[in-house]
Amino acid sequence: MLITDMKRVIEQVSRDKGIDFNVLVKALEEALRSAAKKKFGNKIDIEIQYNDETGELEVFQFKEVVEEVTEPAFQVDMEEGQELDPECEIGDLLGTKMDTTTFGRIAAQSAKQVIIQKLKIAERDAVYNSFVERQGEIINGIVQRTTRNEIIVNLGQAEAVIPKREQIPGENYRRGDRIRAYIVKVLEESRGPQVVLSRTHPAFLINLFKTEVPEINEGIVNIVGAAREAGSRGKIAVSSSDPDIDPIGACVGVKGNRVQSVVQELKGEKIDIIPWHIDPAKFVCNALAPAEVSRVIIDEVNHSMEVVVPDEAQSIAIGRGGQNVRLASKLSGWNLDVKSLTAYENSIQIGRDSLMELPAMTKTLADILFQEGFFAVEDLAKVSGEELAEVAGISDEDAGELIEQAKQALNAVDDEQTAEDDVPKDDETAEIEAADPVVEPVAKPAGETEETEETEETEKPDETEETKKTEE
Repeated sequence: MLITDMKRVIEQVSRDKGIDFNVLVKALEEALRSAAKKKFGNKIDIEIQYNDETGELEVFQFKEVVEEVTEPAFQVDMEEGQELDPECEIGDLLGTKMDTTTFGRIAAQSAKQVIIQKLKIAERDAVYNSFVERQGEIINGIVQRTTRNEIIVNLGQAEAVIPKREQIPGENYRRGDRIRAYIVKVLEESRGPQVVLSRTHPAFLINLFKTEVPEINEGIVNIVGAAREAGSRGKIAVSSSDPDIDPIGACVGVKGNRVQSVVQELKGEKIDIIPWHIDPAKFVCNALAPAEVSRVIIDEVNHSMEVVVPDEAQSIAIGRGGQNVRLASKLSGWNLDVKSLTAYENSIQIGRDSLMELPAMTKTLADILFQEGFFAVEDLAKVSGEELAEVAGISDEDAGELIEQAKQALNAVDDEQTAEDDVPKDDETAEIEAADPVVEPVAKPAGETEETEETEETEKPDETEETKKTEE
């Protein structure tokens, strides 16, 4: 093959391997440099240039002009130097074009190894870059093999892996099955790019809706967030930039065809589509649907909400195994505590009673504090005197006295609790038994019970024999 054919070869390899043309040229330059040093040693000073017009890689060797030549391979005398450049002087470096066919077989073999190595690196980098750009997208692949902890997927240019934690529980795949998954990350490793896929990631659910709902790609409908317990249930929050477009209706589709396509891909996972609201409390109420919410108490400091629901709706709000409130918490980003209305009213009454037990507390002042969010002595003990005085409309002195009384009440409760905890278990049991003379029979150990039963069974035959004798 002529060197002038090199351009055509480089272009073909670039197309077949997906490697940039300039990267291949650099690899060939490095190969020729390695071949030259293999042939002439490391002292050789060469420069390699690619001629785009001829498609040829030109190798130039530079020799130093000296008065007396001691190393002919790297030096020329003044006479020879003037033939190359009439204006040259001692110490100049003059370049001459080399004949690459003189490099020899060993040098050519070295160049071949360098080219192969550079091509592998370039191909690996090209594959890595192509998948890095697709990170965050859904990709189709074919299952190559499965193990206990992962699924290996063939993506064509590279292999991908779906770890056990990223697989939907209950899903089973065989070799040759087609699979869709979300590209979580791409790792650059020595053996090649490692693509990590997921079918449990919330973004997988979001991207599935993007493929099914044109309004999302058009920017009319926006998916604000998503939360999932893969294989069981998922929630997405949607909003619309057009008041005439219902975001929930757009995601559900005609007769539910759009959402059903997503459900089928997720193997029956139930999807709740929730309207997003800028008010966090209203958004949480939407997220807990279909449960009706009576009241929401927001704690900005701890980023939590206490959600009060009717007694009959508590199980619906919490969900089976706490799933509904757990997903709502993930979706909203708030820590949620669901309470029944009865339990909430009882806690409010207990807190109010604790306030009324303070010597300096009055009913009017308690009502004011309740309206300002002070529901128990714990709330009073945490504020400063200035803040309490301003909120309750009392003097700093009265505010300080109230706070001190609240702290003393809390300390008394803590001391009482500590004293109860310090009582030895045996003494505690003795006190209970002494206070209540009617004591339930204590169950005997299993061994004693069996022994008693055996004794009774042993005695019964004797009684029977005596009875028989008496009858006789």
